[in-house]
Amino acid sequence: MKLFGPREKELRMSKPLVFVGMSGGVDSSVATMLLVQQGYKVVGVYMKNWSKDLPGMKCPWAEDLADAKRVAVKLGIPFEVWDFEKEYFEKVVEYMLSEFRAGRTPNPDIMCNQEIKFKLFFEKAMERGADFIATGHYARTKDGQLMRAVDENKDQTYFLYRMPEEALKKTIFPIGEMKKPEVKKLAEENGLHNAYKKESMGVCFVGEVGMKDFLKEYIDLKPGEIRRVEDEKVLGYHEGAVFYTIGQRHGLYLNGVRGEINDGLPYYVVKKDIEQNIVYVSKNLNDENLWTDELELKDIVIRKFEQFPKQVSVRLRHRAPLVPAKFDGSKLYFENKIKRPAAGQSAVIYADEIVLGGGIIV
Repeated sequence: MKLFGPREKELRMSKPLVFVGMSGGVDSSVATMLLVQQGYKVVGVYMKNWSKDLPGMKCPWAEDLADAKRVAVKLGIPFEVWDFEKEYFEKVVEYMLSEFRAGRTPNPDIMCNQEIKFKLFFEKAMERGADFIATGHYARTKDGQLMRAVDENKDQTYFLYRMPEEALKKTIFPIGEMKKPEVKKLAEENGLHNAYKKESMGVCFVGEVGMKDFLKEYIDLKPGEIRRVEDEKVLGYHEGAVFYTIGQRHGLYLNGVRGEINDGLPYYVVKKDIEQNIVYVSKNLNDENLWTDELELKDIVIRKFEQFPKQVSVRLRHRAPLVPAKFDGSKLYFENKIKRPAAGQSAVIYADEIVLGGGIIV
């Protein structure tokens, strides 16, 4: 049942009503501005998903909220704050922590999009009478399909492949046809104060805090040995095997020298034994643990497609090059061996510009 308050009734008099997620950054601000310029009836919403300060890092939510509200005032649109903090912790943070404790490396941004932005936000907007929702993601939609953005360097479909189907049909990505420099220029030309605001690179809605520092707040440190995989020789010690990921070379402290011993060649994490709390490393870049020609996926999401192509393209991390592969419904097969992604990360499958779906790497 749709609920209409006085504001919604007034806004729905003519043009479609859009609730847009405003993070305080330039991308969502320009997306909101474009919707207003195109004649939509727009309500700006700041999703309050996290507000806790961490040691040495103040959560920027209040500043982001102020930036978003300032843009809304300039554009002359209604602005609201929707508190999803409890749900964010239950659906995103607890999922992330359980995955790390199991020795996997999850992607919280993907889960945030699935559970918060395009589920809770979408559902609440629809209850409020919205015709559409919108965000500042670099992505496009066409004929009900999710498509890569024009700006290949900023394309964010890797994080969006798990969008629920019903939300995809009613989502607008206003800047999907634009490149980042154009977005910044447009913001500056229209007097948006955050035109050149620094982008947040931390955990989804947590801010500029490193993942390891974040995890230390919730996962107890359990020191253990770092061993050379070839001969089991103990080379150093770690704070907890869960904090390390396959292929990692930075943050290793071996025999008092960070990441190297004697000859200067780096060691790489090639294996973890979570039960024994042992991290295995090697200098051998050809170690069999670092390479594979197939990947098994779980929790697979595949969108409706007329005829699933025999040959697909796969993205194994944000901004990574697309890799040709074949998909049989549960496994990806590559012509050449690839560096093995961490278990828990996502493999996203494409047919040219269209996002076919993807899954979690086993």
